[in-house]
Amino acid sequence: MTALPTAAFGPTDLRVTRLCQGTAFQSLARDETDPRGEAVLRHCLDVGVTFFDSATAYGWGGSERLLGQALRGRRDEVVICTKVLPGREPSADGRPWDRVPFTLEFLREQCEASLRRLRTEVIDLYLLHQPDPETPPEAQCESMQRLIDEGRIRHWGVSNHAAAAVRSLLQAAEAAGITPPCGLEDYYTVGGTKLYDDGRARVRRYEEEMFPLLRDKGLGLLAFGPMDRGTLAPGGPVESGSPLETMLAAVDEAAAELGVSRAQVCVAWVLSHPEVTCVLGGAETPAHVDEMVAGTRLQVPEELRQRLWAASRVYTAAMEAAAVEEGVSR
Repeated sequence: MTALPTAAFGPTDLRVTRLCQGTAFQSLARDETDPRGEAVLRHCLDVGVTFFDSATAYGWGGSERLLGQALRGRRDEVVICTKVLPGREPSADGRPWDRVPFTLEFLREQCEASLRRLRTEVIDLYLLHQPDPETPPEAQCESMQRLIDEGRIRHWGVSNHAAAAVRSLLQAAEAAGITPPCGLEDYYTVGGTKLYDDGRARVRRYEEEMFPLLRDKGLGLLAFGPMDRGTLAPGGPVESGSPLETMLAAVDEAAAELGVSRAQVCVAWVLSHPEVTCVLGGAETPAHVDEMVAGTRLQVPEELRQRLWAASRVYTAAMEAAAVEEGVSR
């Protein structure tokens, strides 16, 4: 078996496969009760994927238990990333999860629980899953440094943070002379359905605001959503004449030119950006794992890359215009 493409994650000593397998399953149980989830993870190991992602919020510990079970006996072969929310599991009455600030005590408690569920002594990459506006950046950095010093985690970073928030954390760590965040996990795709509350496409703002910061600071980026959370997957509903139909036609045209599948093009396009370290895939069958692995080996010619980028910009502009129209009509 030929080794999969790998890359250093930001300034760390972590060498990761350019495909990271996630555990936020949609059609499979986010816990150890469904053997199909473990089969997917074990298949990843068998084909050479050695980077795995989870979070406390995925099944509220269930996905971490599943990952720990799947990796038993092979922990030394892999890099584990997991994430912590500034909050606790929702109560049984269906209310949203309760927000809790990122204090040292809370982070240490949550990290210890993740370590037990993952069946490991140390987490390679520990991410703050969402921003905590209540806790100063200095305090967040100091807490993460404590977790490193205590041997609970090796490196830390953030997910779903704005560029300004990441910059504040970097500046706080530098001023204190402690370990800064090494990278991010964020949404980036050739599609771009997700919008901010103000109607701006997330992927466009990310390119404008976060990409320069990633390049300047040499941070790692684990990009999730290569299939745009299923929007770009074959078999989904597509309205005739819609912007999505046009976007998919551009991707399928590229796939036909290269003689590959749509998923391979989506994965390879994301990885063609030098700011992206690896893609976070949500494969839920061994066959889908193989398809995404093939995408990490695919080289997209520059002309084709630019053509897809242009199609992506047209698509997100249509999404933004629709958001404005909807807002006006309310």
